[in-house]
Amino acid sequence: MNKAIPDFGKVAVLMGGRSAEREISFMSGNGVLQALRSQGVDAHAFDPHEHDLSELKAQGFARCFIALHGRFGEDGTVQGALELLGIPYTGSGVMASSIAIDKTMTKRVWMAEGLPTPAYVLLQKNNLDALSQKQLIESLGLPLIVKPAREGSSIGVFKVTQASQLPQALEQAALSDNDVLCEQFISGDEVTCPVLGQGEQAVALPLIRIIAPAGNYDYQHKYFTNETQYLVPAGLPEGEEQAIQAQVLKAYRVLGCKGWGRVDVMIDGQTRKPYLLEVNTSPGMTSHSLVPMSALAAGMDYAHLCMHLLAGASLEHELSQGARA
Repeated sequence: MNKAIPDFGKVAVLMGGRSAEREISFMSGNGVLQALRSQGVDAHAFDPHEHDLSELKAQGFARCFIALHGRFGEDGTVQGALELLGIPYTGSGVMASSIAIDKTMTKRVWMAEGLPTPAYVLLQKNNLDALSQKQLIESLGLPLIVKPAREGSSIGVFKVTQASQLPQALEQAALSDNDVLCEQFISGDEVTCPVLGQGEQAVALPLIRIIAPAGNYDYQHKYFTNETQYLVPAGLPEGEEQAIQAQVLKAYRVLGCKGWGRVDVMIDGQTRKPYLLEVNTSPGMTSHSLVPMSALAAGMDYAHLCMHLLAGASLEHELSQGARA
């Protein structure tokens, strides 16, 4: 083993899980697992869907790399269990994770802090009637975006361009969540900005501009095709990238995120105003994923990114105790 590699002890890479993103989580987790092992880390795969989290303590794991996506992994539940077990983990803590997984709660926090995010209407699964739909279109106009409030990887997301498409879009989104988020559509450049660190020490990585076929950056185009273009450097007008990075850092900090994350942004094609869409607190680490791509552009390869994230594994309890010390 390389003497320069920190001794992280026995490390569990949490992957799989119970969410709709289980397949993607295995892709991320196996990439992380191989990278950590290549650096001499005693890393092991652990699927919380197959094994009770209490086994982590019994098997002597010293820290966890969370490569779970979506619910029961990215939503504060696993983070809370690890806090109780006293096992440090990568990424954001309980509160930030639980807020960030909920796109509506995230938007409410951002709006309270004066950060720009598209206008929205929240509907409930049991209230998708015609009157609500009429008011929805009057409020947001067309086209508009319909998506589950607590889902990732573009699962259940629909662009509605005419009123006749709205009922089916709402019904499909409601299959994934009781809360259906309907959002103003912003036409323009789609970019994403990864962040590493915590608080004032958090750093924004280079922006990536995403050009998907017909502007449709869906589940398939995210993970399983090579048709989507990713531009880094993003090629934005001078000063625009730095301004967006500053907004992204504020958006990340006000939610209390730590470790790492990725904030998705739409830039209005006419006004060039950026609109914050959501923050991912456990981003993908697949061969098509954006955080490794941006980190590489900043000079950090995949293996070193994984090591950097693992080195930052912590418990919120320890951080708060340290703050009072």
